[in-house]
Amino acid sequence: MGANPASDRDTWLNPLSEGERGPDAKGMYVWVLLTTGGVWDISHGRSHPLWLAWTAVGLTTALYIVTIRFAFADNHRARRLWLPLLAVVVLPSAAAFGDNWLYLLLVLAVALGVTVRNRTMPLLLFVLCACAAAIAWSRGAGLAAVLTLDWGIFCSGLIPAMIIRLWEAIRELQRTRQELAEAAVTEERLRFSRDLHDLLGHTLSVIVVKAEAVRRLIPRDTEAAAGQAADIERIGREALTEVRAAVTGYRGRGLAAELDSARTALADAGIALTIRTPSLNLPPETDALLGWAVREGVTNVIRHSGAARCEIELDEEMVLRVTDDGGGLPGRNDRTRPRGQGNGLTGLRERVRAAGGRLSTDSPPSGGFRLQVSLDA
Repeated sequence: MGANPASDRDTWLNPLSEGERGPDAKGMYVWVLLTTGGVWDISHGRSHPLWLAWTAVGLTTALYIVTIRFAFADNHRARRLWLPLLAVVVLPSAAAFGDNWLYLLLVLAVALGVTVRNRTMPLLLFVLCACAAAIAWSRGAGLAAVLTLDWGIFCSGLIPAMIIRLWEAIRELQRTRQELAEAAVTEERLRFSRDLHDLLGHTLSVIVVKAEAVRRLIPRDTEAAAGQAADIERIGREALTEVRAAVTGYRGRGLAAELDSARTALADAGIALTIRTPSLNLPPETDALLGWAVREGVTNVIRHSGAARCEIELDEEMVLRVTDDGGGLPGRNDRTRPRGQGNGLTGLRERVRAAGGRLSTDSPPSGGFRLQVSLDA
């Protein structure tokens, strides 16, 4: 089956696949296993009364899952309702039962880091660490144990928060990239529309006027009508040529394709060609621009030079030279149009200037003509 263009476009604008969208609720559910610390104490008879202990474990598990789910689905409700309820269950439970129940504070820290995604999160995390230190200290824990507990709580809250913030930044960059790409496409369409309007607007107006003149002249002066019809044909052909040139410019084929075309065209014209180009991985815009430069330079050689040899050279500094041994600059050949001043080179100069480069033409010491395009590497 063929490729789906819309799918390819979406993949380019949104390069992350569905499995790479960042953390979600499912990835955070695993931390509910920390509640097994309370279950361990219950099973060894260290948590009484049992009904209260089992209720605390069950509520902690359920509230953690609900809090995490709403943290990704309805964060406002998670922060305003479910996270406070989880804290109301966890803190008294850890204070009342102690021992392995302190692991529930890590559960609360994870929920806090996932749910609170603003500047208050570090402050709330420090408050939780202070509460945990007070609980552990009141139950006879030493300084090392208190610091270890606080460090675990701090990391449990901070790391999920950092990961989620990182992925939110990535998504924001994706959205910005998509908006910029869509804006670039829109701008290119507008530019193409403007260029076609500039090319065809006046021409079509003249054709309409002359067609009206033909219609009026046919009954009275067929010779004048034929002259007007010939003008319409000439103007139409010129417009067709201009449109083809414009469309060709928009769909530059790239350097490699233009070099292949140059080999064929120059061989057919009886001009020997030497190509010196390194193996470079060029950006698409640079590749297209250098292709246009090669095409224009080779066209110039075939049409105006009378050369026997041509050399195309590209160095690693992004300087392209198209050199021939023909008649050289104006005054050194008998062509009616001076070389280096045609419409093609004018358009190429504008493109190179728009890309921040430079175009120059001269005669090398050995004679002939040289077209040079310099781009920033």
